[in-house]
Amino acid sequence: MSILPIRITGDPVLHQRAQEVDEINSETRQLIQDMFETMDAAPGVGLAAPQVGVGLRIFVFDYEYEEQRLRGVAINPSLELQDLSAEELNPETESEGCLSIPIERFPLRRAGSAKLTALDIDGNKFVLEVQGWMARIFQHEFDHLEGVLYVDRLIEPYSQEAKEVIEEYGWGVPGLSWLPGEDELEP
Repeated sequence: MSILPIRITGDPVLHQRAQEVDEINSETRQLIQDMFETMDAAPGVGLAAPQVGVGLRIFVFDYEYEEQRLRGVAINPSLELQDLSAEELNPETESEGCLSIPIERFPLRRAGSAKLTALDIDGNKFVLEVQGWMARIFQHEFDHLEGVLYVDRLIEPYSQEAKEVIEEYGWGVPGLSWLPGEDELEP
């Protein structure tokens, strides 16, 4: 297993729709194991294949949900969402971050529940219906497979703040990455 470099916003693979996985083979399984190791080292609660430079529709996740640990992989997922709340955005409870925009966090409204349908590492179909942060994780990772970063969904003033942060760090250009466990990221 290997820890893989995580691509930073601006890398083309992060900004285009990932391709369907045609076959789950030894290379796919190795990628998934490397993604788990990379996510754990980062540390993160989810990681999509495009974040490690691979344009395939795969994401891994690991989160304590309803007193149990949900750790798994979603291959070729689909996601059904409930309607978004009309309540005012709460920056304290609705902020999220991203390993491809490290260090920073911004508030973003997400659906409160989600239904994930995907294949597991053995090619078996599964369905997970979740709420709260687990639903947020699935939406965030699914967006990566669509070529969308969470900052692309921000409303003002957070959208402008994110643009300024990305510019300040020199991100937003192709070829930037960081390696969990080796690169020190500081605000």
